Amino acid sequence: MNSLSGRVAAACLAFLFVCAAHAPAARAAAEESVRCLVPVGHTLGVKLFADGVLVVALSDGETPAKESGLREGDVLLAFNGTDVGSIEHLQRLLAENGAARATMSVRRGARTLALPITPELTEDGRCRLGAWIRDSMAGIGTMTFYDPQSGVFGALGHGVTDVDTGALMPLEHGSVMDATVKAVKRGESGSPGELRGDFDLTRDSGSLYANTDCGIFGVLNGETNAVTTRSAVPVASKGEVTTGRAAILANCDGGEVREYEVEIERVYAGASPTRNLLVRVTDPALLARTGGIVQGMSGSPILQNGRLVGAVTHVLVNDATRGYGIFIENMLAAAGL
Repeated sequence: MNSLSGRVAAACLAFLFVCAAHAPAARAAAEESVRCLVPVGHTLGVKLFADGVLVVALSDGETPAKESGLREGDVLLAFNGTDVGSIEHLQRLLAENGAARATMSVRRGARTLALPITPELTEDGRCRLGAWIRDSMAGIGTMTFYDPQSGVFGALGHGVTDVDTGALMPLEHGSVMDATVKAVKRGESGSPGELRGDFDLTRDSGSLYANTDCGIFGVLNGETNAVTTRSAVPVASKGEVTTGRAAILANCDGGEVREYEVEIERVYAGASPTRNLLVRVTDPALLARTGGIVQGMSGSPILQNGRLVGAVTHVLVNDATRGYGIFIENMLAAAGL
């Protein structure tokens, strides 16, 4: 999936955008209503555990799963009335049930279905459904913002999806960990690059409460966190984002976050929730280090005119110097802020 300039760092005091004391009262009231967030740009490790188990593929041939009507992308929530907590839990439920007829509770999109199934007994005495399933994922991404008022953070700018089906992983619980970048695979035309890092597995730095199309969101632990000590800056509305010069905060070496120059080439007012901006990397240092935008940089905050305007979400496969970004307003709406 970088210090801020002095004028950016000085743009905000505490959590409110405060105008000069002699400004008119009406203007002061309007400016105090502007939300201010800490732009982060630091990598983080993500662990996500599904609510139920996700069906990522169906086995070849005739299988109980196919006969029952189970599909790729379905989420198996319960088996014979018992909530499914993990793959291991489902295996125990299958062993207890044997080859007797059973009922599965399955979420398909916005619907919850009851599907009858008769598991198949294999030669080694095990029972199977004939489906490949997944219950957790882990990876590296970038934290976009931190809200000092609520302790809420947002990251990635897009959801965590299953690599096989593209389905959004249904979140039961998850956490984030501190991470450092150990190596970079440079992006090239036709071959996206990536950040490679190490997670601090000794402690979780925060817990997740949402995995949405517009990012993952959670609450940081109460302990002091070095990645959130930057000064807060005002949030820009969609109408305030323009084409032209901007900057991103990115962590491409160790634990250091740096500010890099970019150009916002297009603003897509009516585009998808996560592809609102077309961004081109112009900074020679970042181009030399990564070739542009690489996997792991998703969530890198975008700053323009002293305001937080959005986050990097995708790289263009055929041009690593360009990628898409999301409006920060869309992330905040998805976060419930």
